[in-house]
Amino acid sequence: MKQTGFHAAHTALKAKMVEFAGYHMPIQYPEGILAEHKAVRENVGVFDVSHMGEVEVHGEQALEFIQHLTVNDASKLEYGKAQYSAMCYEDGGIVDDLLIYKLKDHYMLVINASNIDKDLSWMTEQASSFPDVVLRNVSEEYHLLAVQGPKCIDTLQTLTDENLSEIAFYTFKEGTLAGQDMIISRTGYTGELGFELYFKGSDADAMKVWDAVMNAGKDHGIQACGLGSRDTLRLEKGYCLYGNDITHETHPIEAGLGWITKLAKEDFVGKDVCAHAKEQGVVRRLVGFIVEDEKFIPRAGYPIHVNDRQVGYVTSGNISPSLGKGIGLGYVEKEFSKADSEINIFARKKHFKATVTKPPFVK
Repeated sequence: MKQTGFHAAHTALKAKMVEFAGYHMPIQYPEGILAEHKAVRENVGVFDVSHMGEVEVHGEQALEFIQHLTVNDASKLEYGKAQYSAMCYEDGGIVDDLLIYKLKDHYMLVINASNIDKDLSWMTEQASSFPDVVLRNVSEEYHLLAVQGPKCIDTLQTLTDENLSEIAFYTFKEGTLAGQDMIISRTGYTGELGFELYFKGSDADAMKVWDAVMNAGKDHGIQACGLGSRDTLRLEKGYCLYGNDITHETHPIEAGLGWITKLAKEDFVGKDVCAHAKEQGVVRRLVGFIVEDEKFIPRAGYPIHVNDRQVGYVTSGNISPSLGKGIGLGYVEKEFSKADSEINIFARKKHFKATVTKPPFVK
């Protein structure tokens, strides 16, 4: 398994380590997922997300290529801005969701760790029609920390001369923090105020940044956080997870990603399918739900029933630490997708009542 530049910090803190996307990653620390979740919601938490993929797009046709490749309108981007988007196959199935960064002389696409090889293959295939485009996989060059929570500015501001309060949501600055040149991005996967820090350098450089951030956050209740709390935090906000809620078998409209699918722009891969779904309506929708039985945890793959008939299935589920109840996402037939619709999660030969609820589950 590969190791990130922060691996020594995880082992020193006695994190529970697992294999994830080919990397040895922390799933939780001794304090536990609930403590990590609470720290991010109330104070500040730090996630090592260096396993994510970064692909640079260079060349005079870079924007034209990205417009063809992704569903959102990247022409709206200017230097210092980021955009959430997705790539589709010709049949509308989602290749991956991603972030697009507009840097001074190129773009950077940030993709999911488990999809790096697949995404690169797809990008390369699509780039064959754009001879001026050059793709560079720089995934293993970058360290990436996500510092998330209401006290993240208090924590990080002492480490940089950049005014972090001026960095708006989905914008970034290139500056120095903890002595390292980096991209300081106002983004994250928790739904809280937060930053993602992209920087290059040795593992020793990475550890210097980790130690600086942890020391700066001591008075603010800082907590190292793993993949477990990352999942409960994103689920409470209703954020999609590739491989569960969005896959090559789902398209953006039924997945609730119509807001990033810009049908008014020039042709992009999968546009016809998305336009047809928008015009004719979808057969199913991705919905959120809250389980009434506090002891039941919904899990991906569980059937969703109405009147003893399967009308869908769970794609993500867990206990919400903030609500103390089971929450989840799943696809259901359109007629059962309205908020407050009553559904049943079928597990262990029993039905567990749930109510369709529009995310976020925690405001």
